Amino acid sequence: MPHPPVSVSKRPSIAEYLAEAIFSGRYQPGDFVPKEVDLATQFSINRSAVRSDLRQLVDAGIIERISGHGSKVRAFESWNILDPQVTEWMTRYAAPNPDIQREILAFRLDVEPYVAMTAARRATARDLVAIEEAFDGMAREMQSQLGNKRLHSDYDIAFHVAIFKATRNIVWSQLSHILRPAISLLIESSNESATDPEASLERHRQLMEAIRARAPEDAFRAAQAVLAGTADALGIRPGDAILGSAWAPLPAQ
Repeated sequence: MPHPPVSVSKRPSIAEYLAEAIFSGRYQPGDFVPKEVDLATQFSINRSAVRSDLRQLVDAGIIERISGHGSKVRAFESWNILDPQVTEWMTRYAAPNPDIQREILAFRLDVEPYVAMTAARRATARDLVAIEEAFDGMAREMQSQLGNKRLHSDYDIAFHVAIFKATRNIVWSQLSHILRPAISLLIESSNESATDPEASLERHRQLMEAIRARAPEDAFRAAQAVLAGTADALGIRPGDAILGSAWAPLPAQ
């Protein structure tokens, strides 16, 4: 009889170890991560394996190799955050990092009020149904005595993705898939820390109603209000230089 396969334990992933440390904020931009020889000793693996794992972080734009000094964490704007591996790391490890959350919030404030305004002009009946179904799921989970916060967040994410798709623009629709991890990072964190979930649900309802009423300016402001609630729940504020803080939507076309 053939012998059963021998279980071979997988070697430690230096890329995962450092990604968790960087995305959670233990290593900040400008910091040097441990040197190859120290990582090899710590994890009992050879330096070529360490070097291979570090290459993943270099290719992702997260660290840079500096000859004679080691590997340094790069500034956030250098990270390839739309790379699938990077978005996975961000979703898994960045929740405790307010600096990354602030960057994502600033981006969403720049983009989502205009996305909501466009959706109010272009949404089809099917789009409106998708937005409403996601909202109804949020309300059902919140109001249920056995409400599941994770399922509530899933409906919340679907709500925002449906608004991107309701722009009827192929680029925004595709970006909704790429941006989903960044959106979910803030939604899951804010839903966990929200002190007034009923008020949050009401802000989402007003956004849905503005889109359904074909009221672009109301949708713009309602989207800002939703994100302001997210900021409050997380206890963070984005930087000042953001389009979404202008409070004045583009003129109707």
